[in-house]
Amino acid sequence: MFSQYRDSASRRNGHLYGGAELTSVTATQPALPGLDSPLIGSVKNERSVMVYNFFSLSKEPKTELEPYDDGQVRIEVKGTKAGVATIYDKEILIYAASLLVDKMNRGEALNQTITFTAHDFFRVARVTPGGSSYDRISGALERLQGTQVRTNIETGGEGTDEFWSWAQSAKAQYRKDARTGERVLRSVSITLCDWLYRAILHDNRMLTYDPRYFDLGALEKRLYEMARAHCGHQPGFKIGLDKLRRRVGSEMELKDFKARMVKIASRKNPLPEYGFKLVDRAVEQGRSKRANLKSMQVIFWRLDRWREYDADKFCEADETE
Repeated sequence: MFSQYRDSASRRNGHLYGGAELTSVTATQPALPGLDSPLIGSVKNERSVMVYNFFSLSKEPKTELEPYDDGQVRIEVKGTKAGVATIYDKEILIYAASLLVDKMNRGEALNQTITFTAHDFFRVARVTPGGSSYDRISGALERLQGTQVRTNIETGGEGTDEFWSWAQSAKAQYRKDARTGERVLRSVSITLCDWLYRAILHDNRMLTYDPRYFDLGALEKRLYEMARAHCGHQPGFKIGLDKLRRRVGSEMELKDFKARMVKIASRKNPLPEYGFKLVDRAVEQGRSKRANLKSMQVIFWRLDRWREYDADKFCEADETE
């Protein structure tokens, strides 16, 4: 749908964003009339959407995710033939939530419908504008509106047993170029679901993201969100390997998930701001000579507080709530 579109702001100044650093916006720069963008403050997201997984980690269409039920939290996610919303589609929700927090911090009137330029979203998400990136927005809006979610997680002191979609409505507005006849993308609008809107306005659980989050792969994005949500002001935390696999939404077998985690952990800088490693406490303490997948833990720590690393003193993930 959008392969023939060009963002009007992008066309005016000719800048492309897809590289290393997030291009800053002057703090005094006002939003254009009718727009909530540009994003002036930090990228932020709601904690529940970081701790639990609601999105597919695959770019291949999936019509539903494995139900999540840990005895306390339940999550069901179903989609249309276009597939459920992906971890990459989630970036639009993160961006929209960040714009809302921006407006709240400036004391401006809030609205459940967020309108922005694709150009500014690409700047924040570190994506190079082009035909495929506009197609990406089109597909993301379709999946965000088509995905059906049901959970017992309450927001703003309210809950519902009904299914709901991330976007109550979503649309892209364009104009015709008088000279070429091309359709030029002017803005994107998304009306957030009540569940997320309540959480942003009332729960005070918005956490700041490192901009390098947008450069990460799907699983690495989820690992970063888990680390960011659970470390908080603490130097680190620990979580069982299988529990982490279910929390991040991986559908790999546990042995394959372990192998992938070991590979990621072996990189020089696996995650922005955080490190992690896999351990078997029974082996470490000499109680066993063989590692057991079921007893393995993943220990995360803040890189800026590595001197305080002490796995014995780190809380379990759910104790950091």
